[in-house]
Amino acid sequence: MNITVKEVVDVTNGKLLNGNEDVILYDICIDSRMTKEGDLFVPIIGEKTDGHYFIEQSLDKCSATLTSRPDEKITVDKPYILVDETIKALQDIGAYVRNKFNIPFIGVTGSVGKTTTREMIATALSGEKKVYRTSGNHNSQIGTPLILSRIDEDAEIAVIEMGMSEEGQMDILSHLVKPDICVVSKIGVAHIEFLKTKENIRKEKLSIINAMSEDGALFLNGDDDMLEEIKGKTGVRTFYYGTKEWCDYRAENIHMENYQYVYDYVHGDDRIKVILNALGNHNVTNSLAGLAIADYMGLDVRIAAKQFETFQGLRLKLLHIPNKYTIIDDTYNASPDSMKASLDVLDEFDVMEGGRKLAVLGDMFELGENSEKYHYETGEYLAKKSIDDLIVVGELSQHIADAVEANNPNIKCYRFKDNGEVALYLLSVMKPEDIVLIKGSNGMHLNEIVSNLLG
Repeated sequence: MNITVKEVVDVTNGKLLNGNEDVILYDICIDSRMTKEGDLFVPIIGEKTDGHYFIEQSLDKCSATLTSRPDEKITVDKPYILVDETIKALQDIGAYVRNKFNIPFIGVTGSVGKTTTREMIATALSGEKKVYRTSGNHNSQIGTPLILSRIDEDAEIAVIEMGMSEEGQMDILSHLVKPDICVVSKIGVAHIEFLKTKENIRKEKLSIINAMSEDGALFLNGDDDMLEEIKGKTGVRTFYYGTKEWCDYRAENIHMENYQYVYDYVHGDDRIKVILNALGNHNVTNSLAGLAIADYMGLDVRIAAKQFETFQGLRLKLLHIPNKYTIIDDTYNASPDSMKASLDVLDEFDVMEGGRKLAVLGDMFELGENSEKYHYETGEYLAKKSIDDLIVVGELSQHIADAVEANNPNIKCYRFKDNGEVALYLLSVMKPEDIVLIKGSNGMHLNEIVSNLLG
């Protein structure tokens, strides 16, 4: 970051209550337990805690703090910067740092697949360029400005993931990131609890273009019906990537070789073979976003495609434990669309003779008043797959089991109260020939099951 206290005061329209305005700040921290010298502490007022209570603790190590309390008790001789709202001030700082960089910014959003698409784009571009990307799931009103404040000085391209849950949030992020290229991966029902309809979700996601540069471009997933519907109606230069014949950038001849997807990337007269080290047919489309943008930016698509041969994603990790079992770890998060995509992956696997396919599914959150319906529909989808056992944990996931029992009695269903019980059950019944998919919303902490199995 490398900015002074005075710069922070200026960009946040703040007031310096104490300390030296020439102090240089190198990073931002919102967790008082993680502060270090050179940090600016930003106390966030959340639903359960107020970061202002930890200012004194944070200043044991950090170099300055924000505060939204004009009567803040000053306990040490370090800079205290008074602002109206600490989250807004954090966003002002992130935008300030972003504006120092004259490099292409790529904004990525979507209800499903945005994190993987972000990684696919960054991977494709990193064959020739120094790429800075969002880390982890820092894609929110707080996470995005933190990511922007940490852009590498030598970055040549920035790939920024942008998430939202309520109306108006994507517009804020668009004006922070000011993307030159915007990508929308898919419109699903995640966050429908707050936005009510898929049309509203689409409208909010497309707000990513609100602050896009005038000569920017929008890339949309042509395999998504909700995005295909708006073909020719976006008002900006738009390209489609996908598997359909009309897409500007498309995949043809898709097949599997040694548990890897292989396909032909087609754009104009170009046809390039791609070997994708990632599970799931949906990741073919996600990888197309990376190749399409590399092509659009004038990079060598063959070099970009080569990057995917050793791709390491954040989701759908295949863990083979010799002489024990195989795990598909997809515990990062879940929505109805991503749950179905993961079930497709499990369905596609060929198990060894005598082996079984097991699905461990947990609750999906933020689905609103139709949550039970979405879970039941997921069960109906699962019932059509070649899966042997279903294990559910959580209240809502019971509806998945209900649907499976009603539609396919050949799939055995087991219901558990907590992750510990699930882990003990799996450890007692799984064989080396078996494969198990484990997936649910992040708040279900199904990664605990994976940890126990890896034990």
